This record gives sequence, structure tokens and C-alpha cells, in this order.
Amino acid sequence: MKSTSAVLRTARLPRPYTASTPITFEDLELDDPGPGEIRVRIEAAGLCLSDLSVINGDRVLPLPMALGHEAAGVVDALGDGVDDLSIGDHVVLVYVPSCGECEFCASNQPVLCERGAASNGAGELLTGGRRLHTTSSGANDDINHHLGVSAFAEYAVVHRSSTVKVPDDVPFDVAALLGCAMATGYGAVVRTAGVRLGDSVIIIGLGGVGLSAVIAAHAVGAGEIMVVDPVDSKRQRALELGASVAAAPDEAEAIVRTKWNGGADWVFEAVGAAAVMEQAFRLTKRGGTTVSMGLPHPDAVLTLPALAIIAESRTIKGSYMGSTRPQQDIPEMTRLWGEGRLPVEKLVSAHRPLSELNEALEALADGSAIRQIILPQSRRAS
Repeated sequence: MKSTSAVLRTARLPRPYTASTPITFEDLELDDPGPGEIRVRIEAAGLCLSDLSVINGDRVLPLPMALGHEAAGVVDALGDGVDDLSIGDHVVLVYVPSCGECEFCASNQPVLCERGAASNGAGELLTGGRRLHTTSSGANDDINHHLGVSAFAEYAVVHRSSTVKVPDDVPFDVAALLGCAMATGYGAVVRTAGVRLGDSVIIIGLGGVGLSAVIAAHAVGAGEIMVVDPVDSKRQRALELGASVAAAPDEAEAIVRTKWNGGADWVFEAVGAAAVMEQAFRLTKRGGTTVSMGLPHPDAVLTLPALAIIAESRTIKGSYMGSTRPQQDIPEMTRLWGEGRLPVEKLVSAHRPLSELNEALEALADGSAIRQIILPQSRRAS
């Protein structure tokens, strides 16, 4: 079948990104789902800084690539062997497929799946190969998949493990954010850190992931929650979501020295820059833990005072996709959303048709947006 997708053919390095360096929208041939795969009609796809990092060349992935990795939709077709889903089911897409057999899957760490990481890096599905092709302009290209999802499209064929079924009453724009922003922010707080009642928390960087961490920290009953971001509107949004203190980056360390007894129990960094990771370490108290959620450039180098790690019993932890177990944690997040404890909808700053993806990327790059939702089924809207 044909499916219109947003395709990146050449990584560009604009600073900042502008809509004058566009992604192309192409009508691609989409294979039927093979064994262990399903086809999903994409109803909502969130726009994340990880998408931008592929476009500007910070994350090197094989091109041409159909972009988009955070989404929700409806099961449209089933491949052989998929007997636990039905056509019409609503699903969240997750960007790390899991084989269920490697040592990490066997130890209930599916986001570290070795085969999943290898297939994502190659631009393939977990079952091998690509399901998107183009024959336009005399070309006959296979199009690479973005993290096994490629959700900026009308339809996507994905591996069964890249999906989690959710109740039909969860809005698609809410469900989409459970697969990346909330999975990462919530998971970092609940899974990676295990924040407890009364713990002090600092969160640096208030995009979709950072604000998701704010929501999660408030939901688990953290004590003081301080947020740090250069954009005032994002700091104000964090205060509405449960933060108790908000600061610009150049104010944070003075506030911590005078009012926080040397730092917080847990400091979460959601920017993906070495300098910010170093600041997060400085804001962590003796015996505390620094958790990094943002993805830095592959060449970034972290410089920390080695003695402080030992003499002050500090811990530094990485948190990829929040250390989540998607098949367990996404249903739990939907339950908490239904109870009003995870107001995911408050992360959405705009809804746009697929045709406005380049403009949405520009808004993401200039810092004015939190989470924009792309609506592929409205691609022809003005």
C-alpha cells in the first residue's frame, strides 16, 4: 500500500533549524506486515529533540530515513504469529523493540535489548530489513526506519514488541507521549531513581522529558522539587505541574548553596549537554545521585571532580528511556493518567498536520514549544 511519510535524505547542520531546509513528504510503498509485525494507522505523533538531532547530524543514523519515533495509533493489519492483538486495537509505539531472548530482556531490562539496539542503529526492523520503499524519479530506494517506528506517516509497519496496547478511551495525543516523553521522564523518576516520599529533586531542562519528570516526581510525593530552565514560560508550566521552586540556569547554584543544604537527593538532567550534566553533578548533595536522561553528542566529554564521587559517595546514573519496562509501565501510566495523577495532556503545546512538520521543527529548535503533536491523518490541512 501507499503511505505518505516524512523523509530525511541528507542530514543538515543548520543552527538554528529553519523551515527553509525542509524534510520531504513522499508517497512510499509500505510492505504488508511480516511474521511478528503489525501495521498501525498513525493517529498522533509527538515531536522530540531526538528527531531534531537526527536532522541536524548530531545523531548519525543511516539515510534516507522516514522519521518519527513517538506515536500512537490503531492496529490496521496483523502479520503471522501476532495473536495477542486485534485489528482496531489502540496502541502506543515505543522506540526500542525487544527480542525477549538476550541477557537484558531476560533480566527485565528490555530497553537495553542488544538486538533492538542493533536493528535501530541499522535502520531496520527487529525482524530484519526495511518495509518502506520508493520508486519516485527513477530511484528504487529502501527507506530506513527511525528507531523501528517511523511515525511521521499515515501508516507504519512495526515489530509487535514496538507496541503496547492501551484502552480506547485514552486520547491519541496523550497515548503518543507515553512512548517517549513520559516513558523517559516518569521512568527516570520511578524506575532509574526510585524517588521516595519526601526526597528532594532538581530537574534541569523543561522540554517534554523534563516536564514529565516533574509530573512523576510530584505524583510519587517528592518533597521540594526545583526546576531549572532558561525559558520563563516553561518554568511557569513546571510550577503548575507540581514544582515548588523555579530558577534560570545562572541562578540555580546560588539557590542551592543558600537554601538547599548543598544540593538535592536526586538531580535529573534532561538536556543532553556535557556542561549541563556537569552542573547537575554540582547540584547533587553528598550521598546523592545525578541521573542523566538527555542524549549528548557522541563526541561530548564529561569532566567531573573524581574525588567527590568517592569522598562524598556520589552516584552518576544513565537513564535510557527511563529504564522502563514498556509492557508493564505504559499500562500503569495510563492508569495514573485516568486517576488524574499524570496530567500528560498539559505537555501538549500544539497540534499540527503532517504538512507543517518543518514549521513544528523550527518551533522546537527555538525553544518555544514543549510537545507538539503531528496529526498524519490531517496531512492536507492548511
